[in-house]
Amino acid sequence: MLGFLLYLLLTLLFSCWIFPSRAYRKLKKNGFVGPIPSFPMGNIREMTNNRKLFIYWLGAEPFLYVADPEFLRKMSSGVVGKSWGIVKVFKNNREPMFGSGMVMVEGDDWVRHRHVITPAFSPSHLKAMASLMVEPATNMLDKWATLINSGKPEIDVEREITTTMGEITAVTSFGLSYRDGSSGSRLFEKLQAVQDTLFNSNRYEGVPFSKWMCPKKTLEAKRLGKEIDQLLISIIDARKSCWDGSSPRNDLLGLMMNGDGQAGMSLSTTELVGECKTFFFSGYETTALALSWTLLLLAMYPDWQNQLRDEVRQLFGDGQINFEKLTDLIKMEWVLKEVLRLYSPAPNTQRQAREDIKVDDLVIPNGTNIWIDIVSMHHDPTLWGDDVNDFRPDRFKDDNLYGGCKHKMGYLPFGFGGKMCIGRNLTLMEYKVVLTLMLTRFSFSLSPSYRHSPAFMFSLRPKYGLPLLVERL
Repeated sequence: MLGFLLYLLLTLLFSCWIFPSRAYRKLKKNGFVGPIPSFPMGNIREMTNNRKLFIYWLGAEPFLYVADPEFLRKMSSGVVGKSWGIVKVFKNNREPMFGSGMVMVEGDDWVRHRHVITPAFSPSHLKAMASLMVEPATNMLDKWATLINSGKPEIDVEREITTTMGEITAVTSFGLSYRDGSSGSRLFEKLQAVQDTLFNSNRYEGVPFSKWMCPKKTLEAKRLGKEIDQLLISIIDARKSCWDGSSPRNDLLGLMMNGDGQAGMSLSTTELVGECKTFFFSGYETTALALSWTLLLLAMYPDWQNQLRDEVRQLFGDGQINFEKLTDLIKMEWVLKEVLRLYSPAPNTQRQAREDIKVDDLVIPNGTNIWIDIVSMHHDPTLWGDDVNDFRPDRFKDDNLYGGCKHKMGYLPFGFGGKMCIGRNLTLMEYKVVLTLMLTRFSFSLSPSYRHSPAFMFSLRPKYGLPLLVERL
């Protein structure tokens, strides 16, 4: 008993004081400063918005906060993707949701995962997926028409779009049915449940022994994670049992299972499960939120809604979508980029240094946690001008890549460097297909019941849903 108590005391001492103090002294020695932390919550309350580079504490975990695009450019210059590490406090807590997927692996394993997955996002494979998106989206719009006909024009478009994007992801990436009770719908429901559970149990991230502060939520997240693993393993096993060794199906799962034929470039079942979890979650979430925030802004700015509708009609008339012409929806692409600037689905990103990184006269020590505040840079008037908070898609007219931002690292809708989001072209295609179908059938206006409250739950979501008044054209 005495030995056990001594062990607990030493663990508490090292976790709460010695390790954090050592990391803080290394950062301070190299020229970084920040508010003094308070036990046990760190200094999250003392963080200010008028500084772009400082140390802050998430519980007992020191972070280097970065919202300076020039510092970010110098920091990331010469650092390859595989040399960035995963912040351990997040890695441990989010394992039920992402498993051993690409966002959770490092070094050569990250390179191998990236090499296996990249072919799935080639233009030829994306084109094959495009036609499969139409039916789920059309079913959603048919449902909306039925609701409107029955006198219910107010629709929570965020909830509807999220469910439909889950169906599209299930069909195009894994060939899964999405009927009630099917593998696709159960997988989607459990992933949403584990996301909500993890968010509610991770409010004390960085605080020593935080997982014991919400033991029920922690255990629930692990249980859901295991259930998702078993469901995906059964899907993978079923795919293997019917594969005769010929060319695999050209969806994400088939391409990942096949690797590229090179020795050492395949994924284990555990890794396949992790990638399926990662892609299913990120695959539907980013596009669903981009579409949801778009409909809100188009409802607020009907002139832009009409401009996009006119653009769609000029390209496609009243006929079917010509997938070859999706790239010609220029104004729609401006709108997407402006939406991703104002309402970034991933408001921040984290890295952990795997080597000492020199930036001018400063040195970021090996092992330093780094918090990159994307939403702050996207709303910085020194980068974008006094109209930074205005919805102005035409800012991308003359500068299609950066929207007139005064620094190229100030606009990061899909991350940066070697770890830029691998599915960004898929997101763009899904967005254009689904929004085109919406605009050809309906117009959108604000509902009096809408409450504007963007909330961060691993991604930026409308806290109270997104009810809009939907009218048939």
